[in-house]
Amino acid sequence: MSAPQRQTDDSDSTAAGPSQGGRAPSGGSDPHEVGERGGHDLPEGVQRVHAVLQGKGHPHAPLMLADAVRTAQQAADALGIEVGQIAKSIIFRRKSQGGDSGDKAVLVITSGDRRVDEAKVQALVCAGGSRLGRADASFVKAATGFSIGGVAPVAHAVAPVTLIDRELFRFTEIWAAAGHPHGVFKLRPQDLQTLTGAPVADVVEQPAPGTA
Repeated sequence: MSAPQRQTDDSDSTAAGPSQGGRAPSGGSDPHEVGERGGHDLPEGVQRVHAVLQGKGHPHAPLMLADAVRTAQQAADALGIEVGQIAKSIIFRRKSQGGDSGDKAVLVITSGDRRVDEAKVQALVCAGGSRLGRADASFVKAATGFSIGGVAPVAHAVAPVTLIDRELFRFTEIWAAAGHPHGVFKLRPQDLQTLTGAPVADVVEQPAPGTA
């Protein structure tokens, strides 16, 4: 689950899914493990994610939920988990001084109950005159190979600059999009580092008192 950076309380990107071979938690959608459907029956984006997870020895295959989960809240509701356990994929566009051809996707994988602080991200990834901007749907598709609502943290068409929100480490188990609005997979926060090689950083706004 993901989207260009236009944050709402729910944010535009989300992802989640029950564990491999399991059933959705209470209140969840009926899941089907990738292996149950066969690779060729799956959306192309989910196949790409599945291949990367297999190649890195990740123990949890993508699952296909009956209902689309395009927001963090929808994903959490479908899975019966906390919104913070949803690993949202927020895409920014790092604009270069040399024109659009030098622009780069910036992926911020953040907790579903947090909002990205753009100033913090810019300070971490922009240098030499580049600046952080919003990413529209066409840029997201071209850079990641995924459509908005299904951007996974792995298997992008072009490797992005990636940052992992430290707030995800409040949880032992999280869920991320698997390349399609119905596709999700289970992981631990530390697995994001293994899968992406990205650093963990302070990238979100401070939550309001009493909401942390």
